[in-house]
Amino acid sequence: MTGPTVRPATPADLPALAALLAAAKLPVDGVAEHLDTFVVADDGAGVVASAGLEVYDRDALLRSVAVTPARRGAGLGHTMIEAAIDLARARGTDTVTLLTTTAAGYFTRFGFGPIDHASAPAAVRRSTQFNGLCPASAVAMQLILKPTQVTS
Repeated sequence: MTGPTVRPATPADLPALAALLAAAKLPVDGVAEHLDTFVVADDGAGVVASAGLEVYDRDALLRSVAVTPARRGAGLGHTMIEAAIDLARARGTDTVTLLTTTAAGYFTRFGFGPIDHASAPAAVRRSTQFNGLCPASAVAMQLILKPTQVTS
């Protein structure tokens, strides 16, 4: 038996993606506007996992990482995060930032480290995730994909 296929999200996935996120108690706001930078896992019967990016020029916000309960524990979340990071690299982003209330330890496995909210890139701080969709108590984390070059 093969695992789900990870692929770019399409407009046809939007209802299933919204249902997956709602079931995971994650915000659905903004998903349609950023659907072209979402990836989903499809098991042939439908969407079973997701991860999305909101890309702001050279920076991205990772959001909407969810796996349906029946598929948890098999590494699918890991696969989705890696697919989103790969997409961020392909899009030429320098950083990937996220907010989490429950999984800070999990995201360190991918190289994310905690940052102050004020240290997030300005465009990411203007996102709806930073401005009310996620609680102020959420931990901000960042992965540097391209270090800033300092000239002397």
